Formats: sequence, structure tokens, C-alpha cells
Amino acid sequence: MALNYIWIALFALGFIVGVIKLFLGDFEALPAMMDSTFTMSKDGFEMCLGLTGTLTLWMGILKIGEDSGLINRLATFLSPVLTRLFPQIPKGHPALGAIFMNISANMLGLDNAATPMGLKAMQQLQSINTQKDTASNSMIMFLTLNTSGVTIIPVSIMAYRAKAGAADPTDVFLPLLLTSMCSTIVGLIVCSIYQRINLFNRYILLMFAVIGAFVAGLFTLILGMDNEQMQTFCRVLTSLMILGAIMIFIYSGWRKKLNVYNSFIEGAKGGFNVAVSLIPYVVAILVAVGIFRASGGLQMLQHYVEAGVEALGLNSDFVGALPVALMKPLSGPGARGMMLENFSHFGPDSFIGHLSSVLQGCTDTTFYILAVYFGSVGIKKYRYAVKCGLTADIAGMIAAVFISYFFFG
Repeated sequence: MALNYIWIALFALGFIVGVIKLFLGDFEALPAMMDSTFTMSKDGFEMCLGLTGTLTLWMGILKIGEDSGLINRLATFLSPVLTRLFPQIPKGHPALGAIFMNISANMLGLDNAATPMGLKAMQQLQSINTQKDTASNSMIMFLTLNTSGVTIIPVSIMAYRAKAGAADPTDVFLPLLLTSMCSTIVGLIVCSIYQRINLFNRYILLMFAVIGAFVAGLFTLILGMDNEQMQTFCRVLTSLMILGAIMIFIYSGWRKKLNVYNSFIEGAKGGFNVAVSLIPYVVAILVAVGIFRASGGLQMLQHYVEAGVEALGLNSDFVGALPVALMKPLSGPGARGMMLENFSHFGPDSFIGHLSSVLQGCTDTTFYILAVYFGSVGIKKYRYAVKCGLTADIAGMIAAVFISYFFFG
């Protein structure tokens, strides 16, 4: 229901701003808004079409994992932790393995690989959902962790900074890690309060300790590297993770004497259907965002926030990066465009350039993910999913501002 109100509000606010500009003599706002409906519809369709190949590949790979029993074994191994975060999922259920794989892919910045794994996890969670049109507790916990997920290696952001001519494209590595951890912890706490999950469990605490040790070890490993070495290391590590995962799945099928090729084809057939089913949800959210942005409503909001911050006598330097923060929960490409625009106007090594980079990676596209993931399995009632996702987003954004002031202010 919350997403419904936000979707309507984006259209209404955009239209109101456009009409006001018309009466003020600006005859370009309404045509720009109209043009944005066609542009964003086309972009949404092409985005889903572009996902088809990736979905087909990973749906096929995951099918090999299912048929070989690898995902079941992975779920069994992880069940002491995941069954406490997802108590509604039966022990050893393959959904646990898919959830872990999705979260791991997000932590390593493997966006293209993470989406099919997440959609597969949602399908499996829907299979044990007793109310098919209503989000279960497990679905909400999964999407909260997904939208606020820790990013250990922000490969894409570092690549954009390097392309923009940043002196040190990797200097946002630690700030991004800290801010995304803040958003994840807050999201996990809020969702656990709703679901009455005790986080002070030895298995959950052990999981945090292992993740912390891994992050600390990774940070120590790359600390002495120069920019080029760090980017090369990150690219090699992510490539190794993707190719390694594919080979492990194929090997598990071969070891079980499966017809690996047939298993892949059977799973891959669903990739196209999933991609097509996402088109209405993606187009809906992108068109609403496009209208609000084209109307100038986003820029007006930024102006008023800046005036309010300055009236309080506070430093308003961060307001220049506010469009990235406001766009991020709605549209990943939109937020990325805002970040690149700030690179162009202020420079990637400016405070706004650094803050824009951190805001781009501190959380994920909450409304886009909710619309796509829930839409893929026919969920219409989101319950408190939007509240948990937005709370995590806000925590990450606030942390991004303070941490960016500490590192780059």
C-alpha cells in the first residue's frame, strides 16, 4: 500500500510542479514531462530485455545446483544462522541457499548475478507462503537485507570514478563499506523488532564476527596497494567469484552424473518468462520517477532543503549530493546519472563528488527491488516491507553524510 501512495504522489507532485511552472511562463516543463513518459517506458522495457540473457544464464546455473543437490547442502550448512533470521523457512529448504547466494553476490558488487539469484529465492519463498498475495515475514527480511546489503567491493563505483578522472578512484572503499554496514545493521534491527527475532544469538553473533574478520582481512590485504593494483585486484576477485561459482555448480552436476546441459536448458527457459513478467513493474516505477524529475520537483526540493539547512546555521555542502540520495531508493540508473552529473559539475575529487559516490553505494534501489521482486511472484500486499527498507536507506544516507565529512570534509 505504501508503494501505491508513493507512486501516486510522484505523478501528482510532478504534475502540480509542471502546472505551476506553466503559469509562471515556463512552457518547457510539461512537454519535458510528457517526453519522459516515452523515454522512461522505453528505458524500462530495454532494461528488462537486457536482463533476459543474465536471467537465462543464472536460472540455468541455479537449476544445475538444484538438481545436483548443491543448494540443499549449502542450505543445510548455513541453516544454524539463516533459520534464526528466517524462522518460517523449513530447515534445509533450498530457499536458504538461494538467499545466501544473493546476499553474497550483493556484498561483492555482482549486480547482474545477484538479481537472478534473488528472483529465484523469491520464487522458493513464495512456494512456502500461505497467503500468496501477501508478503511473508521471510520475504520482508530477505528484501530488507537485499536493499540495504553491505557492499565490500564497489567495483562499478570505482570504475565510474576512474573514468571521471579521479586522482584516487578507490578512496571511497572504506567509507562505502562503513555506510552500507550501517544501513544493513539498522535494517536488520528494525525488521527483527517487527518479527520479534532475537539477534543476540550465538550463531548470529558468530556470523557477524566472521563477516567482520573477512572484511578486516580484505581491507588489510588491499591497504598497501596503489590505485591500479587495487582496481585490478577487485576485478580479478569478482571475476573469480563469478566463474568459480559457475564451475562449482557444473562440477557438482557432473559428479552426480547429471545431464548438466539438459538441466541448464530446463532452468534457462524460465529466464525469458521472468524478464517479461518484470516489464510492467519496472516501467511503472521508472515513468513515475521520470515525471517527477523532469518537472523540476527534485531540484525544487533540493533548493528548499539547502535554504532550511543554512537557516539553521549548519554546513550545507552535502545538499549538492542530495539528488543522488533522493533518487537512489527509486531508480539505480537515475541515481547513477545524478552521481555522474555531480562528477561533471563539481569533479570526482570534490566533497560533493565523494559524497555522491558514497550515497550511490550505501544502499540499493528499495522501491525498484520491492516492485520487481514482489511483482515477480504476484505479491500485492507489502505489509511493513517499505518501512524497513526506507529506514535502512535513511540510516545509510545519514551515515554517508557524516562519514564523508570525516573522510573528505
